[in-house]
Amino acid sequence: MEQLLQEMLQKNYGKNIQDASNEEIYTALLEITKEKMAGMKRNEGSKKLYYISAEFLIGKLLSNNLINLGLFDETREVLKRYDKEITEIEEVEPEPSLGNGGLGRLAACFLDSIATLGLPGDGVGLNYHDGLFRQTFVDNKQREEKNPWITDQSWLTKTERHFEVPFQNFTLTSTMYDIDVPGYQNGCNKLHLFDLDTVDESIIHDGIQFNKEDIRKNLTLFLYPDDSDEAGQLLRIYQQYFMVSNAAQLILAEAEEKGYDLYHLYDHVAIQINDTHPTMVIPELIRLLMQRGFNMDTAVDVVRKTCAYTNHTILAEALEKWPVSYLEKVVPHLMPIIRDLDARVKRDFHDERVYIIDGQNRVHMAHIDIHFGYAVNGVAALHTEILKESELKPFYDIYPEKFNNKTNGITFRRWLVHCNHRLSDYLTGLIGPEFMEDASNLEKLLAYKDDENVLADLKTIKKEAKAELKKYLMQTQGVEIDENSIFDIQIKRLHEYKRQQMNALYAIYKYKEIKKGNLPKRPITMIFGAKAAPAYTIAKDIIHLLLCLQKLIENDPAVRPYLRIVMVENYNVTKAEKLIPACDISEQISLASKEASGTGNMKFMLNGAVTLGTEDGANVEIHELVGDDNIYIFGAKSEEVIRLYDTNGYNSGKIYDGDAMIEELVDFIISKDLIRIGDPVSLARLYKELVSKDWFMTLLDVKEYIETKERMLADYEDELSWERKALVNIAKAGFFSSDRTIREYNDDIWRL
Repeated sequence: MEQLLQEMLQKNYGKNIQDASNEEIYTALLEITKEKMAGMKRNEGSKKLYYISAEFLIGKLLSNNLINLGLFDETREVLKRYDKEITEIEEVEPEPSLGNGGLGRLAACFLDSIATLGLPGDGVGLNYHDGLFRQTFVDNKQREEKNPWITDQSWLTKTERHFEVPFQNFTLTSTMYDIDVPGYQNGCNKLHLFDLDTVDESIIHDGIQFNKEDIRKNLTLFLYPDDSDEAGQLLRIYQQYFMVSNAAQLILAEAEEKGYDLYHLYDHVAIQINDTHPTMVIPELIRLLMQRGFNMDTAVDVVRKTCAYTNHTILAEALEKWPVSYLEKVVPHLMPIIRDLDARVKRDFHDERVYIIDGQNRVHMAHIDIHFGYAVNGVAALHTEILKESELKPFYDIYPEKFNNKTNGITFRRWLVHCNHRLSDYLTGLIGPEFMEDASNLEKLLAYKDDENVLADLKTIKKEAKAELKKYLMQTQGVEIDENSIFDIQIKRLHEYKRQQMNALYAIYKYKEIKKGNLPKRPITMIFGAKAAPAYTIAKDIIHLLLCLQKLIENDPAVRPYLRIVMVENYNVTKAEKLIPACDISEQISLASKEASGTGNMKFMLNGAVTLGTEDGANVEIHELVGDDNIYIFGAKSEEVIRLYDTNGYNSGKIYDGDAMIEELVDFIISKDLIRIGDPVSLARLYKELVSKDWFMTLLDVKEYIETKERMLADYEDELSWERKALVNIAKAGFFSSDRTIREYNDDIWRL
């Protein structure tokens, strides 16, 4: 590697490693890595997967690619010899802005595991120029700014593939860009990202505002453009159709190039529809097959045997429903096919709940996926059961054989080896490197659960990660934290069901306790990271409350030594990689029955944090694996929550009026102390939401949450016992490897 790097730097800049800047070294390593990946064998086979997703939150790629190529340790050592740190070289790399949260990060982990297992499978998505948005904080509020990431030197490779994508009034020509996805000590796959050469970033103004109607210029500017108006919803339909039409044309082109019989497409192709955004691939494939001479019945039969659907949500509002009139405006050529599919459903079933086009003339995208695909999976055991028993019960009654569970996973190469070198190196020395390829080998760690030297070493590694996070937050945000405090972390998309507002009520509780003189044994640092969708007012109000509390405590010398709140600005994969190794308490506090799975919960446990959570999503499986002693569970169970929704049995006003402690905590949101710092309109709106609606039942669980967290903080003081909990969590995390998840997808769904 040293010689390669010297040669590349000489060629590009006429410099050696000693004299080169971090930027020059990064660019040289990027070129070397791209050349290595271009020379890798492709994962080939007679059947190939196309994983279509609106998001691929791939994060920075240099270290990840070096790990998978087996070059990371060598590169790190070479740089060290010249007094350079690979972590500083990484800082130069812009993070690709191609996703938002768990859905996109899962897709990225899956691509890594598909390649690692040697399976032929490519990702297909869109090449968003400015991603979601860059989050900044101004006047204790979120502000959205554009987040450009595409530079002259990047992981993107422009290809010669172009497709014509027809819309109502015009046709657009796409360009396909590829990012190589190397497997860990295996072959290489690709992420195909489609774009338009006519997209124009100069039309963005005032943060992230732009003309939503100029499709040629705006189509791939942003992920999830604001859809609070008709123009925004139409733009989303344009984006989704552009993605799936390119995907379908690519699939058929590759099948024809290989000489496959399209009447047996399903023998050679599996298409995974990741959430409802790519649903239109079904009618589009039918349309393209009919253009090639298929009749409707045969086209439907072939597509039904080719497509599978992953459901990622229990929230009804997240299952997309598009008005027929909108689809007529954007893709009128698909509507005859969608109407035909709907007629087939209505011919066979007389239950409005399973129709594709409902009584309000809306097209239910998930219903297309379930009727006209061959598999439907949830992403955690509890989630899949809820889909079968309630949310999708009418479909489960019709197609029980289609439903299956695939509990989510994470790639340990990134979420342990890459982001926590110290822990990874230590585990390798202790139990060998086999966990890199088979994560179940982490169980060998259980042999050391009573070894006080090992437990002390784990504590030291955690402390070093905390010191590193302290340094990083000081450098990036000018915020000082105490590395000897307990790090209590909640990082995830800002949504009421994830209940950051409940954690804020705990912060108020703790603030008041400290003011009364009830000082904690050890200081607590509460860290949040989250973006709120630009049009999601209450989510932005919660961010405002957290930032106001951060400022209140910052300015209070009586409280500041014992409690700190930090809201991390522009939370993304890069920041997650710094936060997760440093965490003591992993906040997984969604309302039971609302989080499909979660993957942050898995990353935290893998890095030796202990979960504070509800019996929701994959928390249920974490609980089963680690046992009662190594997790802290609180709150109403999913059955009770579902019953309260079904009977309209939840009344937050009643709880508020009947409990003096809860009333005091909620009232603090509109106290003089906070209104002096914040926006009275925003704080009052959040207060009113909790007292009069509280759709995700914060007040139902808040007291038990506070009690459980207090018990957890007390237990932290028994250092040996706490480190044993951390060790058990690491040892039991192996089940949550995305390699295991992908093996299950392949065995049960794709059969590549």
